Amino acid sequence: MNAPESMVTPAMLSKSAPVINPPLWLLAELTYRCPLHCAFCYNPIDFASHKDELSTTDWLRVLREGRAMGAVQCGFSGGEPLLRDDLEILVTEARQLGYYTNLITSGVGLTEERAAQLKAAGLDHIQLSFQDSTREINDFITHTKTFGLKQAVARVVKSNGWPMVINVVIHRLNIEHIGRIIEMAAELDAEYLELANTQYYSWAHLNRDQLLPTQEQLIRAEQETNRWREKLGDKMRIFFVSPDYHEAKPKKCMNGWGNVFLTITPDGTALPCHTALMLPGLAFPNVRDLGLKEIWFDSEGFNHYRGTGWMKEPCSSCEDKEKDLGGCRCQAYLLTQLHDVADPVCPKSPYHHLVQKIVAGADMRAASGANAAAPWGSEQDVHPLIFRGPKESLSLVGKGKKA
Repeated sequence: MNAPESMVTPAMLSKSAPVINPPLWLLAELTYRCPLHCAFCYNPIDFASHKDELSTTDWLRVLREGRAMGAVQCGFSGGEPLLRDDLEILVTEARQLGYYTNLITSGVGLTEERAAQLKAAGLDHIQLSFQDSTREINDFITHTKTFGLKQAVARVVKSNGWPMVINVVIHRLNIEHIGRIIEMAAELDAEYLELANTQYYSWAHLNRDQLLPTQEQLIRAEQETNRWREKLGDKMRIFFVSPDYHEAKPKKCMNGWGNVFLTITPDGTALPCHTALMLPGLAFPNVRDLGLKEIWFDSEGFNHYRGTGWMKEPCSSCEDKEKDLGGCRCQAYLLTQLHDVADPVCPKSPYHHLVQKIVAGADMRAASGANAAAPWGSEQDVHPLIFRGPKESLSLVGKGKKA
């Protein structure tokens, strides 16, 4: 029997289900195939075992259902989305439905002919990734010779009238070049530059000890960024995405779990976050089996961490719980093997010492000049950088690694 309105108490209201708004951002991960082998890739470690990509027909239905729900932005990503021969068909449909369309690409495969086809299809925006301002580091971190190609693709982007948006993932191997990275973006006439400090999931988590910069390096990098902001003024907007481990302040997971972003993986699994597949015990539905509306509003996987009702202490009584919503679930799991605890980045977390130890380790390795090897499993077991690739993926899955 339901309580009458006069008997509803504030305590009861605080535990009521959160209001579920429709998704605003649809991220279509068209494929996990990619010509690059980035050591910080966020694709799942077991990506090589995901081979059953959605058909063109399936993707067209997903686009229509997403738009009917109210999604207004559509990002096409991967892997490398240009490896899908039907990309122009999907962009055309998305544009006709009224999405603002964004291609997130390494640039490999974006020839002048392909660019013209995407322009005719109505593509609004291209985000082009670079890995560094130098050929040596760019090609090393991707394990490919692509620096010159990316420079050429940047010119193709500009010649087609798209806004020049460059993304560079920042880590220990390139953070000292941040001034030159900004200068390179300005030389390419970029309107926007995103300097995204590495988030340590999936492949980046495997390589964290080699990629994590020191606190001193981050301070210098942000100072250098601010100097360039003053120098360039309105010519280019620079976004410096702050790191998690060094900030000691958790961020909302994807601006709130199941709140804004809806990700569809290449095989059709629907996720509230592009790395959520790593979380054990959660069931995420597939668009082949359910419609997007049912998935978004009714599925257990999407509702599990919505709002604050799932929280334990110290989150449940924290004055900031509505601001950070407990932080990142995947980060909590990777650091503690528990995904319902406070993000260890938070100083209030009982597991915060784990983050402090990792950051201190980065400082110690920098002081000793160590770069090529780092702990793997035990202090005696060391390994070089592990580059993303199908063979590496299958090998790691065989060893039980699925992050």
